[in-house]
Amino acid sequence: MDLNFQTMKYITIIILSTMLFACGGYLSNKVPTKGAIDKEIEQGNFTEATKLIGLYLASDTISPEERYKMNFSIDKMKRIKRDFSQRDTSVIDYIKKHHPQVTAEEIAAWEKSNALENMSIDGEKLYFHSAGRNLFRIDSAAAQMYKLPNGGQSDSLNRFLAWHIPQLIKEAQKTKKNYTSPVKMRVKYTLTVKPNEVPAGETIRVWMPYPRTDVKSHTNIELISVSQPLYIIAPDSYAHKSIYMEGTAVEDQPTVFNYEFAYTSYAQVHLFKDEDVKEYNTESQLYKEYTKERAPHILFSDNIKSKVNEVVGQETNPYLKAKKIYEWIDSNFPWASAREYSTIDNIPEYVLANHHGDCGQVSLLFITMARAAGIPVKWQSGWMMHPGNKNLHDWAEAYFEGVGWVPVDQSFGRVKEFVAKENGNENELSQGEEKEFSQGADETFYFFTKGLDPYRLIVNQDISQPFFPAKIYPRSETVDFQRGEVEWKGENLYFGRWRYNMDIEYL
Repeated sequence: MDLNFQTMKYITIIILSTMLFACGGYLSNKVPTKGAIDKEIEQGNFTEATKLIGLYLASDTISPEERYKMNFSIDKMKRIKRDFSQRDTSVIDYIKKHHPQVTAEEIAAWEKSNALENMSIDGEKLYFHSAGRNLFRIDSAAAQMYKLPNGGQSDSLNRFLAWHIPQLIKEAQKTKKNYTSPVKMRVKYTLTVKPNEVPAGETIRVWMPYPRTDVKSHTNIELISVSQPLYIIAPDSYAHKSIYMEGTAVEDQPTVFNYEFAYTSYAQVHLFKDEDVKEYNTESQLYKEYTKERAPHILFSDNIKSKVNEVVGQETNPYLKAKKIYEWIDSNFPWASAREYSTIDNIPEYVLANHHGDCGQVSLLFITMARAAGIPVKWQSGWMMHPGNKNLHDWAEAYFEGVGWVPVDQSFGRVKEFVAKENGNENELSQGEEKEFSQGADETFYFFTKGLDPYRLIVNQDISQPFFPAKIYPRSETVDFQRGEVEWKGENLYFGRWRYNMDIEYL
């Protein structure tokens, strides 16, 4: 029997309402208020909040937009519970591996400072799944106890950047070009939906990241092969660039989607001086667009404005203002494993409160603070593809009058001369490498305040933008787009129900 969507909606409402009443739900004709629902969610009473939302959705008077948001609130609570999956015994056992004499007082202090991230869900204290590991990244005293290599970027990447960045600067100085040192790459991207996640015979809809053609640093993009005979590549007018495919689920079998492409990526090296930056035309459309607030993440709260005033002080030069914000974030917010962005109400405020952030989180903090300081800034993201260090990655672009748009990679931080310690011996840069580093050391140190290496795949030019073709259900990642998105007519498929992989060949 083929039931249409409207019929199925009302059947679902009747079943859900009956279950709520049978389980001791609110025996009242009164529809719960959104305020009452929000209060239960804020207090971590997810089971009760879910019941109230069920009653709220049973009303025929709410708009489709409200219905969509309320359904996502249920989904969001499920996502939070997935992120906060550790109990105190497992977290403390992990901490004791590196700090055997840990005390209850230390645990309580770390929890109070948010270095040991936890929340109460339905009356039980639960910890973020990476809380134990993150503690040794976030808290400086705890970091001294960690017995394994610590930090965000790998030692191999730090060493590579300490050598590579001076080379990029040297080449740009020689050629007088902002786009230089091209790297050609061949990429195979695969997304695999696990067996039986979708009923057999149903159509699976998939969006996967695709390189932008409207950025100067990407050229010669060539689509080599596609697993599906029919596909759609989103136009560059969409801020989230994707390749869309469909496939049919087969019982007990994974559903595999892949495509292969080649492209050339250039480094962006901007060697302008501070005095080259001019005053902004504050009446221009560009200035107004990229210095404005945008809920829910780019908001100029009193907290944000206070930090901007503290960090920027009396500085008036736009680049130096941006540089001060960059340095402050780099010095005060270490990298740590992140919660899913869709579970965080305001990411910059989350970073400030928790004293850490991954690449996208600190980039959003930079964007918000820079905009509040009157500097036009926007989001950019995709993948970092350095040899041996491929990963999802986010950064920003800032606009300086008289210069143009320049990249700002907040999480890569300042490029330091790399020293590794192995078996008690210090392995410093070789004499040749030290010489290269010392030449233009200041440009190297602050490279990522106005430059980008060529090992990038640029996919997105903004946050929280629509797909082409449109997605029906709420996205797994509501802010960014790097892994992919998957749904069928019955639901969105959240992370964990499918896998993704990128294979890179350097040509």
